[in-house]
Parts: sequence; structure tokens; C-alpha cells
Amino acid sequence: MIEIRKVTSKKELKQFVDFRYDLYRNDEYDVPCLFFDEMNTLDKDKNPAFDFCEAEYFMAFRDGRMVGRIAGIINRKANRKWESRTVRFGWIEFEDDREVSSALIKAVIEWGKDKGMDKIIGPMGFTDMDREGMMVEGFTELGNMYSNHNFPYYHEHIEALGFEKDNDYMLYKVTLTGTVPEKFERIARMCEERYNLHVMKPTRRQLMKGGLAKQLFSMVNATYKDLYGYSELSDKQIDQYVNSYIGFADTRLITVIVDGNDNDKVVGFAVTIPSFSKALKKMPRGRLFPFGWWHLLKVIKLHMTDTVDMLLIGVLPEYRVKGANAIIFDDLVREYARYGFQYAEAMQQMEANEKVRSNWQYFDSRQHKRLRCYKKRI
Repeated sequence: MIEIRKVTSKKELKQFVDFRYDLYRNDEYDVPCLFFDEMNTLDKDKNPAFDFCEAEYFMAFRDGRMVGRIAGIINRKANRKWESRTVRFGWIEFEDDREVSSALIKAVIEWGKDKGMDKIIGPMGFTDMDREGMMVEGFTELGNMYSNHNFPYYHEHIEALGFEKDNDYMLYKVTLTGTVPEKFERIARMCEERYNLHVMKPTRRQLMKGGLAKQLFSMVNATYKDLYGYSELSDKQIDQYVNSYIGFADTRLITVIVDGNDNDKVVGFAVTIPSFSKALKKMPRGRLFPFGWWHLLKVIKLHMTDTVDMLLIGVLPEYRVKGANAIIFDDLVREYARYGFQYAEAMQQMEANEKVRSNWQYFDSRQHKRLRCYKKRI
């Protein structure tokens, strides 16, 4: 018999987070999450998303042993925007036991119904900046710290519970040759000349003290606003993400596009970061101490990795037809060659976003992972 318990203390929250490390300890492709990052994201006193979200965390036990976990989330801002009454499930992990997965989903459904919800979707986080989607392809590809990795049986359990596909995300791995694809180089030069668009390489002072980093994350709201399940980032969230992503970033791997005809207005950007995947594999249970910090520092300071993660790319809608994306790729590929990166991993892109996904046909690339969000009426 499965017993479901709510997380009601910091000690239990730690148990909730730690369960994943135990479950995946023998998975050679899994990349552990940073423990402190998971704790801060799930902590209702620290995550600014709780200004407009509410959540409950559930753990499943059999004979006193933890066998699964799940988070139930209601994002009121997203529900208002999309005119829905939706409860999300996320942070779902379970042993290969249909009774366990069923009990976990049932716990979130019952909680959601009590809150007046009539639909469940997931896996999703509090916002689009959290990991979302359940892996359905790519189980033998090395994971990363920004997207979900799970066992192959997960989606079989979810589909057996009556869920159906709501949205797919694709991830691409690019083999870097050291040269810019001819089409991107040609379009980049043409658009720079025709529209007076050009690359601005920001300094750390401009980003952190001058407010540019906050401006870039504010642009996320404009460029991502129509994407699946998106809810606008608040000022407090933007401050958090600036500190989380920009505080340690190499500014050479950040590209900003400005319009010289409009007082150097920022019209596009890309934030890319050396991959921490192999470093995290060396960190027991995602802990920084005693020696985990050293593995991360070697990536941050010395770029001791062969892969770069293309984390965020955004272009204002009216500049997409002006080739701003080509200028971004032209600049990034040159920077990657300078650092000697061999691969780039493009983070999640919606299956329906064919214009964005079509960019990868000009590179030596392959779609190596697919993650799926599911839906069900309740």
C-alpha cells in the first residue's frame, strides 16, 4: 500500500530533493541538480514566484521507504493570461511501480480539484525558467542542468493514466566546426549594412551596475510572451535570474544586438554558458562542499568543458525579419571558435516553432532529445 505524505518542514523538503540523487545514482547519463538551487527554488520563502503561485509537495512511501515524489503547482498569473483553471505537476520522480505513479498524480489532482482546477498539465515548474517537459527521446544522451532527464518508463506510466500530449520541446546538439555557416555570415553582413544592426559586447559593469542584464531579462517577457504556458517574469524574479545566470557568466559569451538607427536600442540577445554537465557528474548529491565548488570553478574560470549551452536567445518580433538572429549566431560561433568549444547544445524549443528550429539545418546538428508536456481533464 502506498502512503502519501505532504512536505511540511525543511527537513522533509531536503528529503524530497535528496530522493532524486538516490534514484539516479547509477544512471550514467543523468546530471545531478545543484542541491542548494533546488532547495531555494522549492522554498516558499525564497522563490519570488510564490508571489503569484501556490504549491504543495507530496512524497510517496511503501513500507516506510520513500519511493516517489511530486510537486503540485498553481500559477495564478498564467491561469489568468491563458484563461484556464490549471494545476501543474512537476518535480516528479518515481520507481517503476504503477501504483506509485498513480498515487502521486492522484494527490496533485485531488489538491487541484480542491482549489477549483479542472485540468492538469506537466511536467512544468513555477515559470518557464524552471525545467519542464518529460523526456520521451534521448535517454542515452548526457543530460544538462537546465532540462529534465528521466527514465524511459516515466512517459509510459503517465500515458497509462490517461494523459495525452499537449506540447513537445526539441533540443539540438551542434558540432562546431570553427566557421560560421555561409548563409548566416552572408545574411549577418547584409542586415548589418541595410538595417544598421550591430553586435554590442557588454561589460560586466554594464550588465550588473548599468541595468543591462535586467533589460535583457525584461526582453524575455516580450519575446517569449506567446510561448506555451508562459507567465510574465516579475521584477523580483528578474533580479533573481540576473544574479543566478549573469553574475558568473563570461561576458564574451553574451551577445547583444542593437539598432544604430534608434539610439542603439537593444533588439536581441543571447546568453550562453559553458556546460556544467560533466562537472556536476563529479559532485556527489549536487553538493558544493567539500570539493564540488572546485569542479564548477574550473568551468567558470577556465572553461574546462568541450560544450557550450545556448541558454537564452531572444529577438524582438519586428527584428526577426531583419536578420537579427543571423547576427547573433555569426557572433557566437566566432566566440565559440576562440574558446575551442567542440559542441553547442541548444536548449528547449517548441516543436511548433518551426522558424526557430529551421536555423539548425545550416549547422552540423542533430535533434537529440525530445521532452513532452502532458494534459488531462480532471
